[in-house]
Amino acid sequence: MPSTLAQRIHPVSKDLGGGFKVRRSLPAPELPSIGPYVFFDHFGPIEVVPGENHDVRPHPHIGLSTLTWLFEGAIVHRDSTGVVQRIEPGAVNWMTAGRGIVHSERSPKDLASKPYALHGLQLWVALPEGDEDRMPSFQHAAADAIPEIRLDAATVRVFVGSAFGVESPVEARSPTLGAILDFDVASGRSVRLPTVAPERALYAVDHPFEVDGEMVDEFTLVTIAEGTEPEI
Repeated sequence: MPSTLAQRIHPVSKDLGGGFKVRRSLPAPELPSIGPYVFFDHFGPIEVVPGENHDVRPHPHIGLSTLTWLFEGAIVHRDSTGVVQRIEPGAVNWMTAGRGIVHSERSPKDLASKPYALHGLQLWVALPEGDEDRMPSFQHAAADAIPEIRLDAATVRVFVGSAFGVESPVEARSPTLGAILDFDVASGRSVRLPTVAPERALYAVDHPFEVDGEMVDEFTLVTIAEGTEPEI
């Protein structure tokens, strides 16, 4: 029987500035993108102690969007449109650069004197050609605004797009985005992955998992064969 897994991508370590290192799975030599997703960065979990600098200094973007969410910790986003937004676990920051934006991501001042854990994901998304020169913008969706579905064997949060009969409040302009789903699957149980887009991938931030019985290590991005609905 053919494998449901099409590719396995192992991330490389990248420094985003200020000593802030991430595991970068996309782009990879064998896989430059998945649909419109051109960068996939996983940071942490790390223990931030007083005096350490994990700030991402001001830097520009153009012609794309960035999607950020946290599992632990907090980050303060600032950008050249005047937005200042703190992001905490479960919330979503969606920044659209369009014709150009400058932003930074810094540690909150109220956490500067105490240790805390920092853990999250950031994805970069190519904009449709007609939106590449649009005005920059920013969206924040609080954690309690992100829909959560409780299935028999799992809890699923729908960060972007729609699945399982619910839709994220994040306004994504590209019709090729599909959906971004956060699965918390009970040990020893399984849930079926829906066909939310032609190109699909899975990534575990903390524990190994199985796809149709094949083991996948944490920190490994795996792409799913088109037309299949595997069990996770």
